[in-house]
Amino acid sequence: MTEQTARPQPQRAAGHTRPPERAPLRPLGLARTWPRSFADRLTAPLPGVRAMARLAREGAVRPRREGLADIPLLPFAPGPLPDAPADTVAVTWAGHASWVVRIGGLTVLTDPVWSRRILGTPARLTPVGVRWEDLPPVDAVVVSHNHYDHLDAPTLKRLPRDTPVFVPAGLGRWFRRRRFTRVTELDWWEAAELGGVRFDFVPSHHWSKRGLTDTCRSLWGGWVLTDAAGRGVYFAGDTGYGHWFREIGRRHPGLDLALLPIGAYEPRWWLRDVHTDPEEAVQAFLDLGARRMAPMHWATFVLSCEPVLEPLNRVRAAWERAGLPRERLWDLPVGGSAVLTDG
Repeated sequence: MTEQTARPQPQRAAGHTRPPERAPLRPLGLARTWPRSFADRLTAPLPGVRAMARLAREGAVRPRREGLADIPLLPFAPGPLPDAPADTVAVTWAGHASWVVRIGGLTVLTDPVWSRRILGTPARLTPVGVRWEDLPPVDAVVVSHNHYDHLDAPTLKRLPRDTPVFVPAGLGRWFRRRRFTRVTELDWWEAAELGGVRFDFVPSHHWSKRGLTDTCRSLWGGWVLTDAAGRGVYFAGDTGYGHWFREIGRRHPGLDLALLPIGAYEPRWWLRDVHTDPEEAVQAFLDLGARRMAPMHWATFVLSCEPVLEPLNRVRAAWERAGLPRERLWDLPVGGSAVLTDG
């Protein structure tokens, strides 16, 4: 069964005082027909020939030698996964944008990348924080977009093909070609539910591309996971800074935890539109109105030219300048875990 899907138009936050009703739930696993391109969802134009030429001329795609000197200091402290009964929310950072989120009795993986190396980058700076064999049974996977550091075919091959996967519009065929049988594709501001946990797909400031001819053929975004008690975890995926954070916070007030990217931001002229820097991540947290922030998207792969330890130092400094309570910043090491408590 297929369904022709109308395209909602992006809207900027308009300062509403009352949050709208939540989106109705979509059926799980429904095959849908999507537009050929999502390029009209871009927040900013993609780099052109001049920008590519400048990047090649400057060669600013990797840190200088002194910027790599702190690799041994990158935080890595794997430990056992915490107990997480159905009335608990716990998160464990496996590295980069890969989290083990345990919510509402489910174990959910975000953008799972357990490979040592991905296309176009050196090997991981830190090992994966959770051994695959130590994972509990995986109840669901959410994917933010199709870039190789977020959609890793070798990792996904490890999963049973009947694992429920939640993906952006247009990405379902990639999974169905690999014989995944429970694939739910969502557009921005759409939602589905599995085992009492709600999966809302929300916008981000990014783009998609995996091959030579598929630029923006599938959508990109983040996910809000909410349990039956209303505890909410926002996973941003990959994103630049912009108006969507305030709108996500308006539609999902009282988020308990925001998993926000802080790395892969230099050179700024090249990456500003698609990757938040640490200061922008803190501002995004404030825009969201979330209670806690856990940084991600750093300390794993070398994707840009800032020094490897700089994202952590800068996000801590920005947090302090903003006058935010230190205990609300969950700057976990790779392999570290935290459990949500009330308050």
